[in-house]
Amino acid sequence: MTTFQAPRTSAGSRIIGLGSYQPETVVSNHDFAARMDTSDEWIRDRVGIVNRRFAAKDEGVVDMAVIAGGKAIEDAGIDPADIGAVIVATCTMPSTIPNAAAQIADRLGVKAAPAFDLNAACAGFCYAVATGADLVRAGTARNVLVIGAEKLTDWTDQDDRSTAIIFADGAGAVVIGASEENQIGPVAWGSAGDLAETITITDRDSFIHQEGQSVFRWATTQIAPVAIRAAELAGVELSEVDVFAPHQANLRIIEAIAKRLRAKGAREDLKVARDIVESGNTSSASIPMALDHMRAAGEISSGDVVLMVGFGAGLSYAGQVVRCP
Repeated sequence: MTTFQAPRTSAGSRIIGLGSYQPETVVSNHDFAARMDTSDEWIRDRVGIVNRRFAAKDEGVVDMAVIAGGKAIEDAGIDPADIGAVIVATCTMPSTIPNAAAQIADRLGVKAAPAFDLNAACAGFCYAVATGADLVRAGTARNVLVIGAEKLTDWTDQDDRSTAIIFADGAGAVVIGASEENQIGPVAWGSAGDLAETITITDRDSFIHQEGQSVFRWATTQIAPVAIRAAELAGVELSEVDVFAPHQANLRIIEAIAKRLRAKGAREDLKVARDIVESGNTSSASIPMALDHMRAAGEISSGDVVLMVGFGAGLSYAGQVVRCP
C-alpha cells in the first residue's frame, strides 16, 4: 500500500497578532429607556451592560472584519501575503453564499488562500482558534488569520426588551503563527444539542429568540468545568492563569463562572474580562475584542496566560489556554 506524504509539522502554534473594531454609534441604556419600558438600573442589574455599539445600515460583517483583521496582521508584523488561511467565525451574515472569509481575504490582499466561515455562534471564536492552531501545527499553513465578526443588530428585534438591550456589533481578530514552543493549548469543546431551542433564529425573516433563564442556568453551571478542563489539557494550574476571558454574554454569568474558578484554585487577583459593560454581547467577536481592549488599557501584558471560553447557541462551547501576544 502506498504511504502518502504527510505535511511537515511545526513544534507548536501561538497568537502573534491581535486587533479589533467597533462601530462609531454608541447606544446607552438611557437611549433604550427613552423608547421602551426599561431603565438604566434594570439593564445593569439584569445583564451588566451600560453601553453598546451599533453598526450603520451600510456597514456589514465583512466591513468590520476587514478592519479588525487588518489590525491583527499589522500587529503581527507580517504582510497579508504571509497569511496561509482565513477563518471567520460568524453567525450573522445576511446570506450564506458567498461566505465572509473569501471576501475578507480578497479585501485584505490575502490572495488565493483557503478561506471559510465557521458557525458555532458565541463559541465560534474559540472553535476557529482551535482549527487555526491545528492548521499551523500540522504544517498546512504558516500563519492563519482568525476573525470573529458579528452584526447582531440585523437579527435583533429592537422593540423586544429581552434581546434588544443585549446584542451589539463588532469584530475581533488574531493571527496564529508557528512557534517552537506551543502557546495555544488543546481545546476543550462540545455541544448540548438537546438545548438547541433555547437560542434560535428560525428563518431569514425572524429575529433572535433566547430563553434567558434557561441559558443563564446552563452557562452558570456547565461552563466553569469546561474552562477547568481547558486548563488541565494545557497542563496549567488555575493558579497560573493571569486572565480569564469568557464570552461576554452577561456580566452575572461572567462573575458566577469567575467565582467558581477561584473556588477551584484561581487567584483572587485573577483579571477578568468585563468588556460587556461598554460593548454589549457581540457573540463570536466578544473574546478577541475584550482582549484587545484590555491590552490597550494596559490591563494585560504580552506573555500573560489567558484562559478563554466561549459558549452559546447550538448549544456549543469551547475553551483553551493561550498566551497574550
